[in-house]
Amino acid sequence: MSSPPDIDERATDAVNSAAAQSAGVLLTQESGRAPAGWPARLPFYYGWVNVVIAALAMLATLPGRTQGLGLCTEPLLEDLKLDRGTFAQINLWATLLGALFCIPIGQLLDRFGTRVTLAAVTLLLGLTVWSMSAVQGVAMLFVLVLLTRGLGQSALSVVSISMVGKWFRRRVSVAMSVYSVLITMSFATAFGLVGKSIQANGWRTAWWQIAMALLVVFLPLALLLVRSTPEACGIKPDDPVDNSPTATTGFSLLEAVRTPAFWVFAVSTSIYGLVASGMGLFNQAILAERGFDATVYYNTLVLSTSVSLVGQFASGIIGRFCPLRRIMAVAMFLYAGALLWLPSIETLAGIRGYAVIMGLAGGIITVVFFAVWGEVFGRIQLGRIQGAAQMLTVVASAVGPVLFASCFARYGSYSPAFYSLAPIVLALGVCAWFVRMPVRRPAAEPGTWNAATVGESV
Repeated sequence: MSSPPDIDERATDAVNSAAAQSAGVLLTQESGRAPAGWPARLPFYYGWVNVVIAALAMLATLPGRTQGLGLCTEPLLEDLKLDRGTFAQINLWATLLGALFCIPIGQLLDRFGTRVTLAAVTLLLGLTVWSMSAVQGVAMLFVLVLLTRGLGQSALSVVSISMVGKWFRRRVSVAMSVYSVLITMSFATAFGLVGKSIQANGWRTAWWQIAMALLVVFLPLALLLVRSTPEACGIKPDDPVDNSPTATTGFSLLEAVRTPAFWVFAVSTSIYGLVASGMGLFNQAILAERGFDATVYYNTLVLSTSVSLVGQFASGIIGRFCPLRRIMAVAMFLYAGALLWLPSIETLAGIRGYAVIMGLAGGIITVVFFAVWGEVFGRIQLGRIQGAAQMLTVVASAVGPVLFASCFARYGSYSPAFYSLAPIVLALGVCAWFVRMPVRRPAAEPGTWNAATVGESV
């Protein structure tokens, strides 16, 4: 018994449609990209939107950073009747324990993507800052500072950097340069706004306002605009033109930490963070030891910040033509020279020259730290790799103030700290210049990779 013609035609159309859909799925699977979404139809690469949101995400870490807590330290101590020693211990242990947040956040990033992870961390950080605006006891203050350190300085920083690294490879140095400049400008603006709010309304109101900005403004923005990877939007990735194995697969965390390059870049940026945190807390006292007043301190801070923008722009441009290891080496050489020079400076011109060198070196090191992990180790476990590196820098930033304070307590001067740290910075610069960059080599079976095939290139 034959079927009516219209039924046969509908059946044939259904089979053809299913076959077409199946072929489309196969093509999508072969290309590694999802069907094109609205970001793919924009006239520009959507990764630049992620760069802007990533910079705002880094700004959102403000309440969990030393500079952010520094804005409310004095009124907070007066409000809670705390002495500086107790608060210093709270800050130290909160920073050290908060560094542990870098470990799981990398795994969450690689498993759930940047969009979901960013939203979850922002929600938790916003609720934590809101709770801190009403804190009363010392025990609860420690818990909340620990959470702001862990969720802000550690977790959200890793998410922010990964957002750019997962979208850019070929133009990663340029993207990270733009990202760094946006961060510097946004933090400079935020410091002024939060500072004025604290002076006008008190630190509790200012912290409540930050919480509302996180929950009401940034969280919806992140959910609306952030996309985890270009492949998730059906967009061709910004991969290197050489189509190297690192671009298509990348290193696992275990493979990355077995390479000298990981440790050279991680330790170099950690030492930079150690010095920056120690000097950031005692910079005014350090300059006073050289005979300069508070006005010179503030002017030096503005000058070094402005010059760091130049360093960030320059490193982004130069990074397209020069290996990142050489750029890092030059920055470390400049940094070591500035550390050796500072204890002997006695003139205003000398301080200005020192500020220029420090700002230039700091801007370059910042961009290299943001860019190197995705460019060298690929995107497959980028969250885990950046999380490990970020944890080292957070621990170093906690040790820095303690090291400088101990030096002054023992010697009555900060100069021994500079003379001790400068040779370490110089040695790391030499290591960065000569370190071999890792390369993934194909295994015996095409399309497969294993740890035993990891090699190194000049």
